[in-house]
Amino acid sequence: MSYPAKELVAHYRLMVTIREFEEALDELFSKGLIGGTSHFCRGQEACAVGAVAALEASDLVTSNHRGHGHFIAKGAELGRLMAELMGKREGYSGGRGGSQHMAAFDIGFLGSNGITGGMIPVATGAALTQKLQKTGRVVLCFFGDGACGQGAFHEGVNMGAVWELPIVYFLENNLYAMSTHVVENFKVTELAQFASSYGMTGVSVDGNDYFAVREAAAEAVAQARSGAGPTLIEARTYRMCGHSKSDQCEYRSDEEEASWAARDPLSVMKGRLIADGIMDEANAAAVEQQAAGDVAEAIEFARQAAEPDPDTVTDDLFADL
Repeated sequence: MSYPAKELVAHYRLMVTIREFEEALDELFSKGLIGGTSHFCRGQEACAVGAVAALEASDLVTSNHRGHGHFIAKGAELGRLMAELMGKREGYSGGRGGSQHMAAFDIGFLGSNGITGGMIPVATGAALTQKLQKTGRVVLCFFGDGACGQGAFHEGVNMGAVWELPIVYFLENNLYAMSTHVVENFKVTELAQFASSYGMTGVSVDGNDYFAVREAAAEAVAQARSGAGPTLIEARTYRMCGHSKSDQCEYRSDEEEASWAARDPLSVMKGRLIADGIMDEANAAAVEQQAAGDVAEAIEFARQAAEPDPDTVTDDLFADL
């Protein structure tokens, strides 16, 4: 399938932007400018950008604890995202949610969640709403391989299949649930096989290949929108970092990391665009510089943003003690 050259360049820039954003966060944490922890998605950019590329603007997305890339791919403003991570008033959750608890309903991003598999029931419920209200929208639900061991996953996909909901369950299999390898968690060799247990379509794709991800997602989205029910997409990928900020990845070998680094999704995408005559090295360098500039501007915006007003500390609470 062919896509407009301008769109492909824009999506490459988006992938680079996600990488630049995550690398900047790593440095900001190291300098003590951001507190707490965070879960980076370096190495998984093709999953976010390729899958969201298959959606219409009005479609909906749910994310997980490793969700900055999903949010950016869906159209998040980098400055507001960075401001949230710095705990500033202009952040998406007013500086209250941090890395794992952000949403932007105006762009169809229903939120991320620190609980493994926690958004799968939410996404399934959102898809039921779309079906009942006949909106024509599709829900794209991101989660990782560790979530497949949660009851919420099995309950959610079963309901999605039984009710033939307009949802795509997008599994980013990066091989590790924290430090536990996927082969130690599951007997199946491809996690897409879980789909057959629930009578739904399941496909496994190269999650480091933007084109493979986008084509699989496009088929799944079309099926969901037509009323033919959900698809479970397993995107085989790899996080080029620890599970969280404090994880030194001592459970992974240098050889394994090197083999996956050779399949860096940014390099794969760049190589394909150059081979197809859509970009050259100079164009790619310009795009990468623009992405770095966008992230630098976001950091400056966030650093200048206002601190939350202490008088609003009890606002938006379900219970006020």
